[in-house]
Amino acid sequence: MVDVQNDFADSQGSLYVSEGELVVPFVNQQLDEARRAGALIVYTQDWHPESTPHFAKDGGIWPVHCVMGTWGAEFHPDLSVDGEIVRKGATGLDGYSGFSERHPTTAEEHATELVDILHRRGIERVVVAGLATDYCVKETAIDALGYGFSTTVLGEGIRGVKLKPGDDERALEEIRASGGIIE
Repeated sequence: MVDVQNDFADSQGSLYVSEGELVVPFVNQQLDEARRAGALIVYTQDWHPESTPHFAKDGGIWPVHCVMGTWGAEFHPDLSVDGEIVRKGATGLDGYSGFSERHPTTAEEHATELVDILHRRGIERVVVAGLATDYCVKETAIDALGYGFSTTVLGEGIRGVKLKPGDDERALEEIRASGGIIE
Protein backbone atom coordinates (compact mmCIF):
# COMPACT_ATOMS: atom_id res chain seq x y z
CA MET A 1 0.00 0.00 0.00
CA VAL A 2 1.71 3.15 -1.22
CA ASP A 3 1.45 6.49 0.62
CA VAL A 4 -2.28 6.79 1.37
CA GLN A 5 -1.56 9.76 3.63
CA ASN A 6 -3.49 12.90 4.48
CA ASP A 7 -1.33 15.27 2.43
CA PHE A 8 -2.16 13.19 -0.68
CA ALA A 9 -5.58 11.72 0.11
CA ASP A 10 -7.38 14.61 1.80
CA SER A 11 -8.52 17.73 -0.05
CA GLN A 12 -6.91 19.83 2.72
CA GLY A 13 -3.54 18.12 2.14
CA SER A 14 -0.61 20.15 0.87
CA LEU A 15 -0.07 17.87 -2.15
CA TYR A 16 -3.63 16.65 -2.65
CA VAL A 17 -4.05 14.09 -5.41
CA SER A 18 -7.42 14.71 -7.06
CA GLU A 19 -9.85 12.01 -5.88
CA GLY A 20 -7.13 10.48 -3.73
CA GLU A 21 -9.63 9.80 -0.96
CA LEU A 22 -11.66 7.67 -3.36
CA VAL A 23 -9.05 4.91 -3.33
CA VAL A 24 -9.57 4.27 0.40
CA PRO A 25 -12.77 2.15 0.31
CA PHE A 26 -11.45 0.02 -2.58
CA VAL A 27 -8.06 -0.36 -0.93
CA ASN A 28 -9.64 -1.36 2.39
CA GLN A 29 -11.63 -4.07 0.61
CA GLN A 30 -8.45 -5.37 -1.03
CA LEU A 31 -6.60 -5.26 2.29
CA ASP A 32 -9.37 -7.25 3.99
CA GLU A 33 -9.22 -9.89 1.26
CA ALA A 34 -5.43 -10.04 1.51
CA ARG A 35 -5.57 -10.47 5.29
CA ARG A 36 -8.11 -13.30 4.99
CA ALA A 37 -5.78 -14.99 2.50
CA GLY A 38 -2.83 -14.64 4.89
CA ALA A 39 -0.92 -12.25 2.65
CA LEU A 40 1.80 -9.95 3.93
CA ILE A 41 0.70 -6.32 3.91
CA VAL A 42 3.26 -3.52 3.88
CA TYR A 43 2.50 0.19 3.86
CA THR A 44 4.87 2.83 2.57
CA GLN A 45 4.80 6.25 4.18
CA ASP A 46 6.44 9.47 3.07
CA TRP A 47 8.19 10.76 6.19
CA HIS A 48 10.15 13.92 5.48
CA PRO A 49 12.08 16.29 7.75
CA GLU A 50 10.96 19.94 7.80
CA SER A 51 13.67 20.88 5.32
CA THR A 52 14.87 18.70 2.47
CA PRO A 53 16.06 19.34 -1.10
CA HIS A 54 12.90 17.41 -2.07
CA PHE A 55 10.81 20.53 -1.22
CA ALA A 56 10.54 23.60 -3.46
CA LYS A 57 11.46 25.90 -0.55
CA ASP A 58 14.80 24.02 -0.35
CA GLY A 59 15.46 23.73 -4.11
CA GLY A 60 13.23 20.78 -5.10
CA ILE A 61 9.96 20.67 -7.01
CA TRP A 62 7.39 19.70 -4.37
CA PRO A 63 5.47 21.73 -1.82
CA VAL A 64 6.20 20.83 1.79
CA HIS A 65 4.34 17.57 2.46
CA CYS A 66 4.30 14.56 4.77
CA VAL A 67 6.58 16.14 7.36
CA MET A 68 7.27 13.52 10.02
CA GLY A 69 4.93 13.66 12.98
CA THR A 70 2.38 15.98 11.33
CA TRP A 71 -1.25 15.46 10.34
CA GLY A 72 -0.22 15.46 6.68
CA ALA A 73 2.15 12.52 7.16
CA GLU A 74 -0.44 10.40 8.95
CA PHE A 75 -2.28 7.70 7.04
CA HIS A 76 -5.77 8.68 5.90
CA PRO A 77 -8.03 8.13 8.95
CA ASP A 78 -10.34 5.76 7.06
CA LEU A 79 -7.47 3.56 5.82
CA SER A 80 -7.27 0.18 7.52
CA VAL A 81 -3.65 0.09 8.73
CA ASP A 82 -2.54 -3.26 10.07
CA GLY A 83 0.87 -4.34 8.82
CA GLU A 84 4.48 -3.36 8.48
CA ILE A 85 5.32 0.25 7.64
CA VAL A 86 8.28 1.32 5.51
CA ARG A 87 9.01 5.03 5.90
CA LYS A 88 10.86 6.84 3.16
CA GLY A 89 12.46 10.26 2.92
CA ALA A 90 13.25 10.59 6.63
CA THR A 91 16.88 11.51 6.05
CA GLY A 92 16.07 14.05 3.35
CA LEU A 93 16.43 11.62 0.46
CA ASP A 94 13.86 11.45 -2.34
CA GLY A 95 11.63 8.53 -1.52
CA TYR A 96 9.40 7.79 -4.48
CA SER A 97 9.78 4.01 -4.45
CA GLY A 98 9.00 1.89 -1.43
CA PHE A 99 12.17 -0.04 -2.32
CA SER A 100 14.72 2.75 -2.58
CA GLU A 101 15.61 6.32 -1.74
CA ARG A 102 17.70 8.63 -3.88
CA HIS A 103 19.93 11.53 -2.94
CA PRO A 104 18.29 14.59 -4.56
CA THR A 105 21.51 16.04 -5.95
CA THR A 106 23.89 13.10 -6.48
CA ALA A 107 21.15 10.56 -7.47
CA GLU A 108 22.94 7.93 -5.34
CA GLU A 109 20.41 5.25 -4.38
CA HIS A 110 19.97 3.50 -1.04
CA ALA A 111 17.66 0.52 -0.49
CA THR A 112 14.88 0.65 2.07
CA GLU A 113 14.09 -2.41 4.17
CA LEU A 114 11.18 -3.42 1.89
CA VAL A 115 13.04 -5.92 -0.29
CA ASP A 116 14.45 -7.65 2.81
CA ILE A 117 10.97 -7.82 4.38
CA LEU A 118 9.59 -9.47 1.25
CA HIS A 119 12.48 -11.88 0.79
CA ARG A 120 12.35 -12.99 4.45
CA ARG A 121 8.70 -13.94 3.96
CA GLY A 122 9.35 -15.72 0.66
CA ILE A 123 7.14 -13.30 -1.27
CA GLU A 124 7.17 -13.76 -5.06
CA ARG A 125 4.25 -11.55 -6.11
CA VAL A 126 3.61 -7.90 -5.23
CA VAL A 127 0.26 -6.13 -5.63
CA VAL A 128 0.44 -2.33 -5.53
CA ALA A 129 -2.21 0.32 -4.89
CA GLY A 130 -2.12 3.84 -3.47
CA LEU A 131 -0.88 7.31 -4.34
CA ALA A 132 0.29 8.67 -6.64
CA THR A 133 0.22 6.72 -9.89
CA ASP A 134 2.78 8.84 -11.71
CA TYR A 135 5.38 8.92 -8.93
CA CYS A 136 5.41 6.61 -5.93
CA VAL A 137 3.14 3.89 -7.34
CA LYS A 138 5.07 3.80 -10.63
CA GLU A 139 8.50 3.76 -8.99
CA THR A 140 7.48 1.11 -6.43
CA ALA A 141 6.02 -1.15 -9.13
CA ILE A 142 9.03 -0.78 -11.44
CA ASP A 143 11.46 -1.43 -8.58
CA ALA A 144 9.45 -4.50 -7.53
CA LEU A 145 9.81 -5.83 -11.07
CA GLY A 146 13.53 -5.04 -11.01
CA TYR A 147 13.90 -7.12 -7.85
CA GLY A 148 12.23 -10.04 -9.62
CA PHE A 149 8.76 -9.85 -8.09
CA SER A 150 5.75 -10.51 -10.30
CA THR A 151 3.93 -7.19 -10.00
CA THR A 152 0.32 -6.14 -10.43
CA VAL A 153 -1.02 -2.60 -9.98
CA LEU A 154 -4.69 -2.33 -9.04
CA GLY A 155 -6.03 0.32 -11.42
CA GLU A 156 -9.08 1.08 -9.30
CA GLY A 157 -6.86 1.72 -6.27
CA ILE A 158 -4.62 4.44 -7.69
CA ARG A 159 -4.81 8.11 -8.64
CA GLY A 160 -2.21 10.39 -10.22
CA VAL A 161 -0.76 13.82 -9.43
CA LYS A 162 -0.71 14.68 -13.15
CA LEU A 163 1.72 17.59 -13.10
CA LYS A 164 1.41 17.33 -16.88
CA PRO A 165 -1.71 15.98 -18.61
CA GLY A 166 -1.33 12.26 -19.29
CA ASP A 167 1.39 11.65 -16.68
CA ASP A 168 -0.71 8.95 -15.05
CA GLU A 169 -1.29 7.10 -18.34
CA ARG A 170 2.40 7.35 -19.23
CA ALA A 171 3.25 5.90 -15.82
CA LEU A 172 0.98 2.92 -16.43
CA GLU A 173 2.62 2.39 -19.84
CA GLU A 174 6.06 2.43 -18.17
CA ILE A 175 4.89 -0.20 -15.68
CA ARG A 176 3.54 -2.38 -18.51
CA ALA A 177 6.73 -1.91 -20.55
CA SER A 178 8.73 -3.09 -17.51
CA GLY A 179 6.65 -6.27 -17.29
CA GLY A 180 3.99 -5.22 -14.80
CA ILE A 181 0.29 -5.95 -15.03
CA ILE A 182 -2.39 -3.28 -14.61
CA GLU A 183 -5.54 -4.93 -13.33
